[in-house]
Amino acid sequence: MQRAYISTLLELAEKNADILHLVADSGTGFDEMFQRYFPGRMLNFGIAEEHMVAAAAGLASAGKTPFVYTAGAFLAYRALEFIRDDICFQNMNVKIVGMGSGLAWSSLGPSHHTTEDIAVLRALPNLRILSPATPVQLAECVREAYHSRGPVYIRIGMNQEEEFFEGNYQLPQSGQDIMYDEGQVIIVTTGSILEEVMAASDILAAEDIRTKIINVVRIKPFEERELIRRTQDANFIVTVEEHSIFGGLGSIVAELIAEHGTGKKLLRIGLEDMFAKGYGQRQKDVRRENGLDAAGIAEKIREKYNE
Repeated sequence: MQRAYISTLLELAEKNADILHLVADSGTGFDEMFQRYFPGRMLNFGIAEEHMVAAAAGLASAGKTPFVYTAGAFLAYRALEFIRDDICFQNMNVKIVGMGSGLAWSSLGPSHHTTEDIAVLRALPNLRILSPATPVQLAECVREAYHSRGPVYIRIGMNQEEEFFEGNYQLPQSGQDIMYDEGQVIIVTTGSILEEVMAASDILAAEDIRTKIINVVRIKPFEERELIRRTQDANFIVTVEEHSIFGGLGSIVAELIAEHGTGKKLLRIGLEDMFAKGYGQRQKDVRRENGLDAAGIAEKIREKYNE
């Protein structure tokens, strides 16, 4: 996904000299590529994420379009006050890109895991939140962020995520993709864990448990009516996220069910009031340790289906 991000940013920066790339010692070759193509338009703030966010607000006030890029945990948590007061409160045209969504920084443990960012940031007024699942989808999110006036947060994976979309993909107006549409068990998911959800659906299909998968890209603003319409015939709804079940996608769907009075049963799959265990391994291994791989997701849905 990092390649897709920087490639799209380079494409936009070539057309608009006001685009700046702000980093905090993310230390990738992709950053060096931007600096090579656009010397003077990449600013490295070192391990000072709060200052980077504050500077981005100042640059935006001067007419620039800064893209702020570093580990998601250090943006959503460490720089939260600055995102709130300097960017969202002032409604500044800053694009915040959190690298390593969910458990992507698997080996470095909970200090680097980004598993509460949706919960933290969706409470902030004026902030749009995008959660792409694949590189192609990320490229479209970067373009949407650029064309959207005001603050945007994009959470991205970083571990060679599986691609499910063609190169001519465009974000649907609803911000929701229908991946499978074969049954009355509806799975709503977001982010790079889509690859595990797709594999879990295949496991369940072999047992004649058919699923409909809705991939949510646009977390905020959330298209409520479209999701309610798409789930009206569901036996039950499942949310799957590489995130805490509190405050994230599961909470969003639970709020919709309650507010619209649909009475649908809901199963939330994610981290259940805990930090991830088993870190020090690859992302897929940490997912498995926490029941967030395809087999673990399928097992939880199977249990609910057979109740």
